Amino acid sequence: PGATWQRCQFHLARNAIHHAPTLAIRKRIGEDLRAVWNARDLQAAEAELAALAESYRKAAPKLTEWLEANVPEGLAVFTLPKPHRRRMRTSNPIERAVQQEIKRRTKKVRVFPNEASLLRLVTAILAEIDEDWTTTDRVYINMENRDD
Repeated sequence: PGATWQRCQFHLARNAIHHAPTLAIRKRIGEDLRAVWNARDLQAAEAELAALAESYRKAAPKLTEWLEANVPEGLAVFTLPKPHRRRMRTSNPIERAVQQEIKRRTKKVRVFPNEASLLRLVTAILAEIDEDWTTTDRVYINMENRDD
């Protein structure tokens, strides 16, 4: 409770492409969103988003609606100290590590006798990963370093 929700900016950009009505807008929307993600602070990001939404209002009204409703979920990262923003703006590194390990381990088994056996293996893998992350000395983000 009370935790800030940060939606993955990479996935937001990919989702935006699916809401773009034309090929030209699909090619341009990722770059346009980068201006929002790379803003200097939250107010600048919100201003960039407002300008971006306004620029698509006539050509792509559904995309504009989607941008206004969803992209603010990717701006929570601006409340963090500047050194942490780059790592926290996307969930891809964490997702990649988890997905690759699940794929590596399930590929060796190849055929599961039933769905429950697959679920047991994946649950065991996730428990192992969780234990490793909670007991390791490696630090993903050092919250003591708050230098801007």
